[in-house]
Amino acid sequence: MQHLARLDQTALDDGLTAAGADGWLVFDFRGANPVALRMLGIKPGTRRLFAYFPKQGAPVAIGHKIELQQFEGFPGTVLPYSRWQELSAALTEVVGGKTVAMEISANDAVPYLDRVPHGVVELVQSLGARVVSSGALVTYFTARWSDAEARDHLAAAEILARVAKAAIAEAVTQGGTGLGEAALQRRVVAMIEKEGLQVDPGHLPIIGFGPNAANPHYEPIEGHDRTLAKDEVVLVDLFAGRTLETVFADQTWMGFSGAKPPEEVERVWTVVREARDAALATVWAAAREKRPLRGFEIDRAARAVIEAAGYGAHFVHRTGHSIDRDLHGSGPHCDDYETRDDRLLVPGVGFSVEPGIYLTGRFGIRSEVNVFWSPTGPVLTPIEPQRDLLLP
Repeated sequence: MQHLARLDQTALDDGLTAAGADGWLVFDFRGANPVALRMLGIKPGTRRLFAYFPKQGAPVAIGHKIELQQFEGFPGTVLPYSRWQELSAALTEVVGGKTVAMEISANDAVPYLDRVPHGVVELVQSLGARVVSSGALVTYFTARWSDAEARDHLAAAEILARVAKAAIAEAVTQGGTGLGEAALQRRVVAMIEKEGLQVDPGHLPIIGFGPNAANPHYEPIEGHDRTLAKDEVVLVDLFAGRTLETVFADQTWMGFSGAKPPEEVERVWTVVREARDAALATVWAAAREKRPLRGFEIDRAARAVIEAAGYGAHFVHRTGHSIDRDLHGSGPHCDDYETRDDRLLVPGVGFSVEPGIYLTGRFGIRSEVNVFWSPTGPVLTPIEPQRDLLLP
């Protein structure tokens, strides 16, 4: 339980005060709550577990007798159970009569925070506890990057930028030669791995040619993918890290397989780039002015540019997502579209900024960079974002 070794009691007290809670009750069952796993520094078990972190006093864990090994090193009391009656008794002892913060989101407003099943909330409430959201605690304790994770991300970001530019530079010269999306995907994975990074085998790079680039989460399938024609948009969305357990970098780069893109392609690229830069300017302005910044504000800034250009109906996802050990993390998202994420961005968190315009059946354009809010202010990764479409 290495993560608990750096538990900041002052920050815990402040977070609990903001939540109006006496303590933070984390729950997991079979990996359903990544917040609990990261907080405790453990792997998923096969039985229900709870851990309670109070404002005052030592934490208390509740674990099944056949899975107590995962609580070795826990800095507090461990209450074992096997029968359901023992679990209820232990929970009553720990949280009865208290207000506890858990990973819930009213009306499922922020799904990445809504990790505790309704039945578990009912159980806790039936034992005399009141349940409130742990949103601010999740941001501070589980979404922030360690120093090592920040270094990993920064290194991976520059490698991915090199790989993306090299892969697109090669691809855009092959329009009309039979280059398939799946083949380019394999090439990108090989280039990433050659550079010493790891790709999640269940989450491969997105490669989209022409109209397939208008599908934000398109997945090329060998034998059913598109071959690159001349004068088509090329989208490469790639993500990787130094290990599978660290913070990944996540970027999208764009090219065109012709010497002169049509005027509309250039216009859409310019609007997307300006939307990205408007979102980044909002982040840097907040840091410079030392004012609080909430996730939805970043989305608003990017979306305003795209709507003003007349493409609002074609920007069909949030501007960005939290990044922690999960590529789509549990911290604040840049979102006032799919949800209204009003959580505060704090030093130590990271997130993507990736506005896009998708003209179904024709082409799509997205530009994605990442931001790490370091202790001294926001840092853009990669250092040099894409300014122009990559051409032959």
